[in-house]
Amino acid sequence: MKIHREGFATISLVFLVLALINGAVSYWFGQSPALSYSVLIVSILIFLFIVSFFRIPTRQYTAGASLVTSPCDGKVVVIEEVYEPEYFKDKRLQVSIFMSPANVHVNRNPISGQVKLSQYHAGKYLVAWHPKSSTENERHSIVIGNGKTDILVRQIAGALARRIVNYLKPGMQVAQNEEMGFIKFGSRVDLYLPIGTEVTVKLEEIVKGGQTVIAKI
Repeated sequence: MKIHREGFATISLVFLVLALINGAVSYWFGQSPALSYSVLIVSILIFLFIVSFFRIPTRQYTAGASLVTSPCDGKVVVIEEVYEPEYFKDKRLQVSIFMSPANVHVNRNPISGQVKLSQYHAGKYLVAWHPKSSTENERHSIVIGNGKTDILVRQIAGALARRIVNYLKPGMQVAQNEEMGFIKFGSRVDLYLPIGTEVTVKLEEIVKGGQTVIAKI
């Protein structure tokens, strides 16, 4: 397991704050070992919890030109036909994956191909399961095309996730399962697939980024 580079600054800051708190407790309440130990234990748990946000587990990735792999870890919360107004401007099959704070937060390319769109949108911070979060929340939209199909991937911020990171630029050639970006502290990722695409996951299914096959082209 590795720690993602997006986490170094946050982890360092949390460590410093917790160290200062423990130092202050030890100084002012040194005569109360029970309190000092309790604060230390809570601090360790908080620190480990923050570190877990930025973990990159070692895993075997699934690859294939006809496969759409999951862009993130999480739970499938939406599978439905919708109108996609930003890029395609027609009906698409939407598959949405909710990322909880306990999930791995790295986002990955679901297919290989050329980046045709990379667009950031400022917005609100509605809870990730809100019906309007896909169009009103802070978000970043990516379209990747491979000659056979174009797929839109949308990173969506939520009530806790207040920073979306995306590494892709229009014109880039990207490989399936490479890092696309990162959403700090979880939220949601939407996939927009052509109507008629064979979806291979079900509602409430737990998926893993770069490993679970979401659909077959």
